[in-house]
Amino acid sequence: MKETILFYYNIDVDDIEELDGKYHFRYNNRDYFFVFFNRLPEELDDILNCAKSMKEKGIDCHDIILNKDGGVLTKVGEFDYILFAVANMMEKYDIVDMAEANKKLILGSEHSKLYRNNWGALWSAKVDYFEYQISQLGNQKYTVLESLSYYLGLAENAISYVNKTNESYQKTLYDKIVLSHRRIFYPNLKLNYLNPLSFIFDLEIRDIAEYLKALFFASNSEDIDALEELQLYLKLNHLSLYSYQMLYARLLYPSYYFDVYEEVMNKEKDENLLIPIISKVNDYEAFLKEAYYAICQYAPIEKIDWLIDQH
Repeated sequence: MKETILFYYNIDVDDIEELDGKYHFRYNNRDYFFVFFNRLPEELDDILNCAKSMKEKGIDCHDIILNKDGGVLTKVGEFDYILFAVANMMEKYDIVDMAEANKKLILGSEHSKLYRNNWGALWSAKVDYFEYQISQLGNQKYTVLESLSYYLGLAENAISYVNKTNESYQKTLYDKIVLSHRRIFYPNLKLNYLNPLSFIFDLEIRDIAEYLKALFFASNSEDIDALEELQLYLKLNHLSLYSYQMLYARLLYPSYYFDVYEEVMNKEKDENLLIPIISKVNDYEAFLKEAYYAICQYAPIEKIDWLIDQH
């Protein structure tokens, strides 16, 4: 890969390390990442425009480095790659930082291929596919077979919650479509949070919910509590009833399980990585119950009887 970097970018480096499929090196006291372009080709222009708008507004974003031909994408074998320059990559964004970031780049009336908001349809399609997939699995992957039905049921609850919210409540001026991310991790490092390949546009509570779930299931989260973070967010940010409902729907949806499940089914990870998630099922149900009461201090969101009324 060193020869590729030298040829296409005229950057001569001694050492390149691979981190989770990303090629990392340092050059002139900056960190660079050469990464696989994992988005649809038709999304590229909107990703570039989004990154450009952030720079113009003084918002942090990774610098996209052009190759020798003036292009953004560099072909390596059959795949396209993109080079980023990253500053302060280990800096962390907490829930207050995220709430502030949400206010800085709002999608107006313009159309964007990065727009996401049809959660019910997307989640339903995933559930249907997972159900088909598990029907073909036979006796392989015992942990998956023993656990998937529970999380599919939880997803169905989330889908019903979203669909009912869209039928019963109207969006308001508070329900802005803002810069969001396909995935949020904990800790929420600048390396991931400011990566243009993660950018989408969605409701502001999308990232908040995903952050809380990532925090809850992180092995290194002992010093920070997901419920307290939720309470802090609710205290500092006024939402509409619609967004309070959608926040709870997003907390219900078990993306934390499905992300690992998909990697297991793609033979990228061992299914034993699901065990720490499964072991916290009762704890997460307790969190969902407490989250319901926390949100109800601000708005009368719909109750899920089996979850809230359990002893």
